[in-house]
Amino acid sequence: MKRLQRLAKRSTIGTNTRPRSSALSTRMSSYQSILATRWHALSARDQLALLLLSAFLLLFVGGYGGYSVHQAANESKSEYQEQVADYFWLRAQAGNVDSNALNAASSADGVDAMSPASSITSLLSNSGIADAQVIAAGDAVQLSFNHPSQAVVSGALGKLEQQGWQFTQLSMQQDLVTKAIQVQATVTS
Repeated sequence: MKRLQRLAKRSTIGTNTRPRSSALSTRMSSYQSILATRWHALSARDQLALLLLSAFLLLFVGGYGGYSVHQAANESKSEYQEQVADYFWLRAQAGNVDSNALNAASSADGVDAMSPASSITSLLSNSGIADAQVIAAGDAVQLSFNHPSQAVVSGALGKLEQQGWQFTQLSMQQDLVTKAIQVQATVTS
């Protein structure tokens, strides 16, 4: 009997020139009517339990989905910040690589190396620090300068360390009025 009804529905659908979406809507409406009759056949207590279970399931799935999306976004953000930090670190190191290559090439060619005070002065000026006072004192070199940017100061001091200079004394103070950082240091090679 059910097979005949299905064949009859198929034949009417096949001869009917309506779009396929109407067949889908009729099928959905038949499923809805079946669910509605089964729903009304349940007792009130079972209906309430099923509603509560469905609400809990929706909240759990929605909450876990939101949490996992939030975690993925945080991981993506931290990876991006690490990549940006690596990019700027590499960019800051580019000057050191070039100056190292130039120094190695000039000493390999037999050209006299610059004095320690002059090499530190050129390194500081390449880092963006002008008017630095650099004085050679035996094996050590004393330097003093002021600059308003902490990033430039730390970059210059980092370049000194990368060039092989070791700080034996370092004093940094910030002027409260001008916000300039005053640096006084003694370095040895």
